[in-house]
Amino acid sequence: MNIKIYHNPRCKKSRDSYNLLKENGILFETIEYLKYPPSKKELKSILNKLNITAEELVRKSEGIFKEKYKGKKMSEEEWIEAMEKYPKLIQRPIIIKDNKAVVGRPIERVISLLNI
Repeated sequence: MNIKIYHNPRCKKSRDSYNLLKENGILFETIEYLKYPPSKKELKSILNKLNITAEELVRKSEGIFKEKYKGKKMSEEEWIEAMEKYPKLIQRPIIIKDNKAVVGRPIERVISLLNI
């Protein structure tokens, strides 16, 4: 089993998912995506595993979204480029297990993905 968490330690929801994995003795890879932003290729892979569009992965509450993107009609590729350039735009946390993934809000999504 291959498990990863795209994690922001400053986010309570992200810490909740991280702690859930730890408390259940699950081995996983932690990617602090603000320090190590995913590439376009990685973002496309994540979106495929989440089974959502790029725009659905964007945090619309972020200041950078409101400043630069609010109200704009953008293509899938343009949204992916925006998230690559500004990783703060990416919803968090993202938990990946093999070929499936969830955004860990609410935490029940993580519990369901990992069968814990």
